[in-house]
Amino acid sequence: MKTILAVNTALCAGLVILFSPIAQGQNLFDADATGSIYEFTPGGAQSTFASGMSYLRGIAFDSVGDLFVDDVVSGNIYKFTPSGTRTTIASGLISPWGLACNSAGDVFVASVDSGNIYEITPGGTPSIFASGVNPVGLAFNSAGDLFDADGSGHIYEFTPAGVQTTFASGLDGPDCLAFGSDGNLFVGADDDLAIYEFTPNGARSTFASGPKPFGPLALAVDNAGDVFMANG
Repeated sequence: MKTILAVNTALCAGLVILFSPIAQGQNLFDADATGSIYEFTPGGAQSTFASGMSYLRGIAFDSVGDLFVDDVVSGNIYKFTPSGTRTTIASGLISPWGLACNSAGDVFVASVDSGNIYEITPGGTPSIFASGVNPVGLAFNSAGDLFDADGSGHIYEFTPAGVQTTFASGLDGPDCLAFGSDGNLFVGADDDLAIYEFTPNGARSTFASGPKPFGPLALAVDNAGDVFMANG
């Protein structure tokens, strides 16, 4: 049975779970609005993985276990090796807000104020993957399609070639996305005070909801189907 678990940090802005075989268990990583990255073991023990940045929002792992975060204030995209070594792979982006990595190691960045989704190659070369949207949260499905939680109230789906379709609409404030191992998509809609679950064919149900302070700002799903939420 799927359950929902709140992450107990005051300024959590992004969540991701490390499934890489180099890690023991499925540790949860929190990109924090204070500029730190916190790591949680399955037992809930918290440690600081990195600090000294500004306002972190998007967070994602690639297939080899490198961690990527965006800094909303500086416009930088940082890469961390599993040992914590930090490099800057891109800079000068406008309001980077969400991140996702594809199987090739490319990093996709939702730039909410520019209306663009950027693609950054492993070598650090940026290009515009999509424009004319209002991207907030990004996630890839197992087929390699990119999903965008958009400020317009839509969920857009992009093929690897960049062909855009509307996967869902009529949402109020979709902020974050996460896929479960069964292929279902979880969408946190802060203004709706709900987390929605979508099957691959687009059928929607309400997974969790509640009055304020319930308000999902970030989501992650483990292999057991448990959903972790940063509460707004």
